[in-house]
Amino acid sequence: MTTPNKIIVIGAGICGLSTAIWLRRAGHDVTLVDREGPGAGASFGNAGLLAQWAMVPVNTPDLLTTGLKYLVNPGSPLFMQWGYLPRLAPWLMRFVARANARDCRRAIEALIPLVTDSVDQHVALTKGTRAEQWIASSDFGYAYPSRKAFEDDAYAWGFKRGCGMVPDIIEGDAVRDVEPILGPATQCLAMLKGHGHITDPGAYMADLAKVLCDEGGAYRRAEVRDIKLSDGRITAVETDQGLITCDHAVLAAGIWSKALMRKLGIKVHLEAERGYHLHFKGPSQVPRNPLMISQGKFAVNPMATGLRCAGTVELGGIQKGPSRAPLDLIRKHAAAVFPDLTYDSIEEWMGFRPTTPDSLPLIGELGGTGVFAAFGHQHVGLTAGPKTGRIVAGLIDGQRPNLDMAPYDANRFQPSTR
Repeated sequence: MTTPNKIIVIGAGICGLSTAIWLRRAGHDVTLVDREGPGAGASFGNAGLLAQWAMVPVNTPDLLTTGLKYLVNPGSPLFMQWGYLPRLAPWLMRFVARANARDCRRAIEALIPLVTDSVDQHVALTKGTRAEQWIASSDFGYAYPSRKAFEDDAYAWGFKRGCGMVPDIIEGDAVRDVEPILGPATQCLAMLKGHGHITDPGAYMADLAKVLCDEGGAYRRAEVRDIKLSDGRITAVETDQGLITCDHAVLAAGIWSKALMRKLGIKVHLEAERGYHLHFKGPSQVPRNPLMISQGKFAVNPMATGLRCAGTVELGGIQKGPSRAPLDLIRKHAAAVFPDLTYDSIEEWMGFRPTTPDSLPLIGELGGTGVFAAFGHQHVGLTAGPKTGRIVAGLIDGQRPNLDMAPYDANRFQPSTR
């Protein structure tokens, strides 16, 4: 960096926090702005996994047939608020159109460099700070009802193996030796070595905000209402507490970034996958390592404050409150796979995963506005947030990343860039 800039980062989730910290470390005058507290949305309610294995998106080549089966099966992990379908249809058609071998492979190749070094990226972000206490090393297990169910996942496992993630397969009663919490409903366990998780996502986000302030940055709780441009370049961010002038801004507000993009006259194909969690407080048991429960498509993470089961997908926008069916599904499958689990209470939560039709985030400058995008990470926001922040900070400093940025082009949904 040659000249310090005044930079506003909009959104205090993991992407915004990471970007703000890396920008501050580069010597910039950084203010992080959010209408709620740090990590109040998906960065709080996620599964807490540093999912280095999560390079395969939802829209795989079998999406159409599998998705249709799921939608007519009330016991599946996919849900739809049918009243929202007319508004969802344009995005959904684009999403389904990319569920083919070529586009899926392209997405996987772009996700691999964002997710596979997640643990190292989180460690680099937090080393020597108050936030590093929340990062834990762990293995990761996929729990299947049978060996056949594992083999049915061959498409995704092929890509994991291509990244060097070869699982140890445990079967039958030996599953209980590895994970005593699992009951007989799990007859096959595929274990991956050398991963990690966050033991309290909410506390982690709060501490990252404090790290920013410890290192000379600022945090302001305010609602961003508009982005002011002069001759096509940003000059200020308008909030409910007044105007904040700046040289650059970073838009890292997750699903809420969509409305601010409209303020810039830029259309982005972004919809919310509504995700849910059950957080068991005072659990009688926890797994030794985080797990993915294949039948319910939800993750399980032993945290400092209890046992979190998080997952499912509900399509239905951001206006309505939580639905019962996804929460009941997680509860049902948790009872089946953890038959001896008891607990003091359950916390229920619903949040929004910002997802693009090609399952890739928007990272980079929006036109020549001086506004940079850092959102749209679907299921891998926590995983890819620190690296995204580091990339965006480097771009603002004029540094060229050592990876192909074309798949994440923040302008790719504009007519001239299709």
